[in-house]
Amino acid sequence: MTSDEFLGSSFRDPSGFVFRRDGNLLRQVNQSYQQDYLALMDSGLYRQAVEDGWLIPHQEVDSPLADPNSGWRLIRPLPVSFISYPYEWCFSQLKDAALATLAIQKKALQHGMSLKDASAYNLQFDHGRPILIDTLSFERYTPGQPWPAYGQACRHFLAPLALMSLRDIRLQQLWLANLDGIPLDLAAKLLPARSRLRLSLLVHLHWHAKMQRAKDAAAEKPPPSAELGITQLTGIIDNLESGIARLNWKPAGTEWADYYQESNYSPTAMDQKKSVVAQFIDTIAPKSVWDLGANTGEFSRLASDRGIFTVAFDKDPAAVEKNYLLVKERGEKNLLPLVMDLTNPSPALGWSHQERFSLVERGPADLVLALALIHHLAIGDNVPFDRVAKFLHRIGRNLIIEFVPQKDPQVRRLLVVRKDIFADYTQTAFETEFGRYFTIRRREPILQTPRTLYWMSRKETE
Repeated sequence: MTSDEFLGSSFRDPSGFVFRRDGNLLRQVNQSYQQDYLALMDSGLYRQAVEDGWLIPHQEVDSPLADPNSGWRLIRPLPVSFISYPYEWCFSQLKDAALATLAIQKKALQHGMSLKDASAYNLQFDHGRPILIDTLSFERYTPGQPWPAYGQACRHFLAPLALMSLRDIRLQQLWLANLDGIPLDLAAKLLPARSRLRLSLLVHLHWHAKMQRAKDAAAEKPPPSAELGITQLTGIIDNLESGIARLNWKPAGTEWADYYQESNYSPTAMDQKKSVVAQFIDTIAPKSVWDLGANTGEFSRLASDRGIFTVAFDKDPAAVEKNYLLVKERGEKNLLPLVMDLTNPSPALGWSHQERFSLVERGPADLVLALALIHHLAIGDNVPFDRVAKFLHRIGRNLIIEFVPQKDPQVRRLLVVRKDIFADYTQTAFETEFGRYFTIRRREPILQTPRTLYWMSRKETE
């Protein structure tokens, strides 16, 4: 007997849905999508998109349907290593996902197909680049019709990128309150007046928002639009693409973007710290690593360069941006930089809190790195040791953590601007609280510093 676990991320799609059966990720293709699926496979688009690395490959599966009343076929898509969301991407990740979506749409039109939606959630980062994971996003192109996903492409890509580029990088977090992309009227209000001087933003955002408001205010159904030829449609997509390509953001001026250049580690201490962390990684031999407070990923690469899939989290968008640009420059395939504030990590969102997974729900990782982090959480953010330990216990099977005592210059710097109320911030208290959740396997002092590195393994019960 099969045991199917339906995933809440795809229930809105009438064409099919994703579920797990016996640990395998499967997608049911519904009867209503049969002709579009056959067109996708017969047109050559599927083969070319997979060969070009734009679309996740799948296998057709001869197995009982999850819902026989609506189903037609089962496929098994190749799973990606980690599911991330646009509110966790840096600027260039969102930009690359946007350009990939538009490139896929233009390629689809050449094969008589079209994307019926342009959701950023349909893309994931795998092997260092964005890839479409929703095979059922394609439909047969109807000549003369506009692109139905055009508005979504503007909300999911153009609006947030324009806000991040021209106003403030932190406006990326508007995604958390607007899961179907940033409303165009809101973006138009927040953007500076100079944004209207860019033709692409004037047309695809400001005028688009104005037309939406007029349509919403009209009492009667608007008249049908004139037919749109394939050349005109391609021209619109080209213009949107060029407008997005012109948007840029330079990471600079943030607290952590140049952390490694400004840290107080001597070359000897840094080399020894890397050596110990590498030894721990080799001993643990994890298949997945989460690096918390990864900055630009120097220690993340101790794992990813060993062929271990590694997610590098940091709350500083500039650090994550620099890390991602390094991934692209070096062609790295095992490292995924993401924006994440550990004091307010991504929650479960969407209908019934099941459409987008929380950070915890996407774990546990085989190994969590928490280097030069504990003092920021315990002193900078007033999170007690026991709560930090309990959280790390939930997300990691093994832990490499660095204890930074009060006499360390970085801790003293934190205490310059606040009252020292942290009498319990001691190495003994740290080991006691973490010992409730982890078994301490090894501890190694870092040369020329008062710091200590620990390897801990998770206890099965708290």
